[in-house]
Amino acid sequence: MPIHRRSLLQGLALVPLASAAGIPVYSQSKLPKLTVQDVEVFRVKVNKRGNWTIARLQTSGGVTGLGDASQSGKDDQTLIYIKQFVNLLRGQSIFAVEWFRKVTVPAIAQYGRPAAVAASALEQCLWDIQGKAFSVPTYDLFGGRIQDRIRLYANINRSTEERTPDGFARMAEKATAASFDAVKLAPWDEMPIGLTDKDQIEQFLARGIACGAAVRDAIGPKRDLLMDVHSRCSLEDGLDLTRRLDPLKLFWLEEVTPAKPVENLAQINKAAKMQTAGGESIVGIEGFYPYIKAEAVGIVMPDVKVCGGMLELKKIAAMAEGAGLIASPHGPASPVGNLTAAHVVATVSNFNILEFSYGEVPWRSELIDPPEQVVDGALALSNRPGLGVVLNERTAANYAIS
Repeated sequence: MPIHRRSLLQGLALVPLASAAGIPVYSQSKLPKLTVQDVEVFRVKVNKRGNWTIARLQTSGGVTGLGDASQSGKDDQTLIYIKQFVNLLRGQSIFAVEWFRKVTVPAIAQYGRPAAVAASALEQCLWDIQGKAFSVPTYDLFGGRIQDRIRLYANINRSTEERTPDGFARMAEKATAASFDAVKLAPWDEMPIGLTDKDQIEQFLARGIACGAAVRDAIGPKRDLLMDVHSRCSLEDGLDLTRRLDPLKLFWLEEVTPAKPVENLAQINKAAKMQTAGGESIVGIEGFYPYIKAEAVGIVMPDVKVCGGMLELKKIAAMAEGAGLIASPHGPASPVGNLTAAHVVATVSNFNILEFSYGEVPWRSELIDPPEQVVDGALALSNRPGLGVVLNERTAANYAIS
């Protein structure tokens, strides 16, 4: 219906009344006019399973933002794409998130995960900057916080050196002593993908089940146990594994088979008595749509570092909500990556639990300032602007990759 001149003038006349009533009225002239200038990259040594790459985006007004570009599998390539994508962003508004997504899609489609992680990191930076520009926590930009508690599970897989039942059990005991009430391990990582020898497959499966049983004994029956197969199984072996794991009362079983063909995961999801989860390597809503439509899992796990960033994570969670599914982001990330995911899921009604890499390095919390806070198995979020933290450059320098 067209807007008539008289109606428009009447509407404009209400503006002073709204202001007098204490309702804030914004004008374009009052919005921060910040543009992107450049990026700094900090590479931090962690362990043999991967290091951390932190991007810090700089703007014309001196406001900076942080993003996590870790664990692409090809860090050198990710650094190249960060530089290329910053060249696209340079001079653009800090609000150009959807534009940035559009112009990076072709490169991500062609070059895969390293490009996706680079774009995701810079997108995270933009949201941190926007929150600081408006002096609000970034979660307010995503609809406002509705989750009082960002529950975490301790992923002990990356920190367990002795990959035996006793080794996993000892690390699980440390995690529960550190207040976590949910623990995840991936004890089948040594099993080659595509293995066909039945005797070898059985040895790997039995060893992994034994590790899970040892962790269940260590954490007791009231805490939650999660297990990740990292796509090591065929459909037949995956169905067998779900039955054999029933006695462990899993909170979820993750990534049993490869994501394609999606019908295999859907069949496992339908047959399994426990919840199934996955999707950590999928990029964008385009990638998640067929996954969710096929009911491949009951819990979708977009990774903020891989899927396209914070807005993409929100969109994927909304798509999952429409399908009646839970959204629990994947994230064996740095403290920056955990914070960016947490600011999004704080606004997500179908959020369940967030991943946390436990025990990788003793100085983890000190990489950001104020230090990362985990209280009673939950990540503490502040009401400070943006992500609420800055990089601790001294810690980053102490453990920098030379």
